[in-house]
Amino acid sequence: MARKKTQAYTEEFRREAVKRAEKEGNTTASVAKELGVSAQQIYNWRRQFNRLSDKQFNSVAGVDYSKQESEEVRKLKRENKRLQEELAFLKKAAAYFANQSE
Repeated sequence: MARKKTQAYTEEFRREAVKRAEKEGNTTASVAKELGVSAQQIYNWRRQFNRLSDKQFNSVAGVDYSKQESEEVRKLKRENKRLQEELAFLKKAAAYFANQSE
């Protein structure tokens, strides 16, 4: 059985889908069909928007989970690891040269 690939939708897309579904004259089912998503997904997004703050897709309890923030955190972790390795090397080199001068 083939596994269905899930698609990540941008926050802007999700907000627009919820707005369109809430417009008078539109139904959630019609907007879902038009956008190619399930009506249940729009209901879920609406519930999330109503339950959490404005930036609910980006932050929860003050922690930023946006894609840009996550990429920056990963980049900083890589840089931190590289700097720790350089520091360890420099400590060994300093110890070596300190022994040489004695």
